Amino acid sequence: MNMLKRLTPAEATPIEGAPSRRRALRRAAWVALPVLAIAGGYALMRPSPPAQAAMALPTVTVSAPLAREIMLWDDYVGRFEPSRAVEVRPRISGQITAVHFKDGQMVRAGQPLFTIDPRPFQAALAEARAGVATAQSDLALARTDLERAERLVEVEAVSQSEVDRLRARVAAASAALAGAQARARSRALDLEFTTVRAPIAGRISDRRVDAGNLASSGEGASGTLLTTINALDPIYFTFEGSEALFLKTKRDADATATPVEIKLQDENAYRWKGKLDFTDNGLDPRSGTIRARAVLPNPDLFLTPGMFGNMRLSTGSATQALLVPDTAVQTDQARKTLLVVGKDGTVSAKAVELGPVVDGLRVIRAGLDPADQVVIVGTQLAMPGGKVQPKKGRIEPEAQAATPAAATALMSGQATFTR
Repeated sequence: MNMLKRLTPAEATPIEGAPSRRRALRRAAWVALPVLAIAGGYALMRPSPPAQAAMALPTVTVSAPLAREIMLWDDYVGRFEPSRAVEVRPRISGQITAVHFKDGQMVRAGQPLFTIDPRPFQAALAEARAGVATAQSDLALARTDLERAERLVEVEAVSQSEVDRLRARVAAASAALAGAQARARSRALDLEFTTVRAPIAGRISDRRVDAGNLASSGEGASGTLLTTINALDPIYFTFEGSEALFLKTKRDADATATPVEIKLQDENAYRWKGKLDFTDNGLDPRSGTIRARAVLPNPDLFLTPGMFGNMRLSTGSATQALLVPDTAVQTDQARKTLLVVGKDGTVSAKAVELGPVVDGLRVIRAGLDPADQVVIVGTQLAMPGGKVQPKKGRIEPEAQAATPAAATALMSGQATFTR
């Protein structure tokens, strides 16, 4: 190759023997050309590097949907309310002299709560009893006069008109005595009302009036509110039901004893059991719903009025259902889909109709076959129309709270769901 380098100007200067040198260079060039051609051909004839191996198929976990028998439930949201609630107000007016309870404690029916100064009412009762004694004396005198006149009228010593007047006096004295006795009983009641007692058993609120303040009686809300008491065992759970629930209640004579189960906001299992005991006498025309109520035992008084809860109402029937992980469900515009893998590894999307969530699994009401292999792990790697490498998995419900009812349901292989 060095023989083909370009000649410098000094080399190009005519020197002695130059023609023979140029002929030697041309001969070297002619000899080098075939060598270069052979080298290029050899380079073209060398085998190319092996093609890059085909990209490996993504691996996804698939499983047939879980099939089991489940109970049908209707799902509602409601609020707990006391089975009885009382506003404690005084029945007489006076000064509060003592408070006999601690705020928030449990009280029994008839337990003293407040004391109103009894001295004015003791004096009024004494005056009323004196009036009774006076009326009794007047009645005794009237009866004596009447008896004397009735003996004298036989000998015509007294006129019949006088006897009639004395009889009227006895009747008036009897009425006066009855009025005096009624006033005495009223004053005795006022004196009794100076001790304000709990009308029901339950949990009492805080005192609204301290000792030393004046409390006034009155009709309804015009009286001074002293405190409130809520009965908590049993306790009510109120909710708004659909028209279908109302129709079912009307057609089923035993619907008022329908069992219900309730879970609180921080609970995973429906641990509170009760029964439906009341539906209202009319539907709300604005919402098309009807107010209903369930009653639950609350012996430990844990459930508190005002708490929210999720309730499921049993429909009394069971059905076979297919369940898949809720994470396997995808949204395709306005429809819900599941990715299934065929025998050749091809992924396809199936539009399905969803039901409620049961133990962390979604109920599929329509659109899925029991033999379908549903992608439960790796849905982000599977594309409809593409191929994947399926790996067998298993669908299992999430563990429920460790309650006897939940343990029985898991051991029996049955579950319940709401809709």
